[in-house]
Amino acid sequence: MDKFSSVGNQELTAIEDLYQPYLENPDSVDKSWQQFFAGFELARTNYQQNNSTVNLDDIDKEFAILSLIHGYCQRGHLFTKTNPVRNRRKYEPTLAIENFGLEQKDLEKVFKAGNEIGIGPAKLKDIIDHLEATYCHSIGVEFVYIRHPEVVQWLKQKMESTRNTENFSDEKRKHFFYHLKLAVGFENFIHKKFVGQKRFSLEGAESLIPSLDAVIERGAELGIEEFVIGMAHRGRLNVLANILEKPYENIFKEYTGKEYDDAMSQGDVKYHLGYESEVLTDHGKKVKLKLVPNPSHLETVAPIVEGLVRSRMNSDYDKDFNKAAAIIIHGDAAIATQGVVYETIQMSQLDGYKTGGTIHLVINNQVGFTTSYLEARSSTYCTDVAKVTRSPVFHVNGDDVEALIVTIQLAMEFRQKFHSDVFIDILCYRRYGHNEGDEPRFTQPVLYKAIENIPIRVIFIPKSLINLG
Repeated sequence: MDKFSSVGNQELTAIEDLYQPYLENPDSVDKSWQQFFAGFELARTNYQQNNSTVNLDDIDKEFAILSLIHGYCQRGHLFTKTNPVRNRRKYEPTLAIENFGLEQKDLEKVFKAGNEIGIGPAKLKDIIDHLEATYCHSIGVEFVYIRHPEVVQWLKQKMESTRNTENFSDEKRKHFFYHLKLAVGFENFIHKKFVGQKRFSLEGAESLIPSLDAVIERGAELGIEEFVIGMAHRGRLNVLANILEKPYENIFKEYTGKEYDDAMSQGDVKYHLGYESEVLTDHGKKVKLKLVPNPSHLETVAPIVEGLVRSRMNSDYDKDFNKAAAIIIHGDAAIATQGVVYETIQMSQLDGYKTGGTIHLVINNQVGFTTSYLEARSSTYCTDVAKVTRSPVFHVNGDDVEALIVTIQLAMEFRQKFHSDVFIDILCYRRYGHNEGDEPRFTQPVLYKAIENIPIRVIFIPKSLINLG
């Protein structure tokens, strides 16, 4: 007990009841209280008061804005513009300022809480604009459940300092367009040249190709020398042609069946096959790429990829996690429901199995095989399994290529710095049926009515393809 404890234990109202009579007549209270109040008056006389008065309401609103900022970090992903096909589901409560004890008249007031997001003291409306741009446009982020404050703060600073955007140069934009052109041209060509053939096309999700290119480019800049890729059917042929640079003529020979000996093929098909190559990045770095064969069963390839990456690290890279990485390309229905996904993720941080973080890319066409996501899973997102290891999840509008590239670059930096998995949910759609042979309108008429209104992407077919035709 210290010498002030007897004062601290007193009821403030009781002290006030003694102080008011003291002011009128000091002798009306006990001698000990006379001395106490005399000391109090002396302190008040010598204390240099600030001329400005503190407005308690303003202080309350500063804390309210801090709560608003946290609300955007925690729940902003629920109110994004990430779906290129349809409106998002409605969630309550919203991020309206009234839900945080703020009023419309506060929008023009300046608050110091702007320091929290790196813009300094700012008007509330400017704070909200900054938060909206960062957390509620083409990119939504789930990350505040991560238990390490330094990781949360790193992500927060990275995103808020740039508003989750980048002012790409015209040269960069041409580079993105070039890879989109390759992706669209490839699908256009096969659609016309091999009518009725199954191809599990990438139409509606063509942004996967520039995003994979960005993974490789940024990864190589950060020291990665080898990527091992696992994926199911959707977009595999496009990835083989335009990322691993498998010659077009080899792919088209597989369409005609000329490439195989019947005694050896054992019924395998072109969209089960793998490939290895070495590519040269725009900065002149050589990167080894390996796409692992996958005879369907979708996500079964994931643990095989992880095992290959770990063995490569142990044998060729002196267990250096910065030299090799796994890329798993998921479907939305498969990642949400297949048990092998949970098993693989559950082992990802164990010393005997870890690979330094996997880049998970989800081709989320919002329909799986034939079923609406509302009838296919209980979780809000197909990527909710990521929370098992508290990995960050980015939900990105697949039609906003620049937003996707920004996310990819951040994801690669995160992987290299923290050696942890990161998930990128690419919200897109599927132009045709599951394998171009079925009719999706039978089971999803509303969705496909919306997709019909999206212009078909027609880009001039590259000369290299025309020559083969």
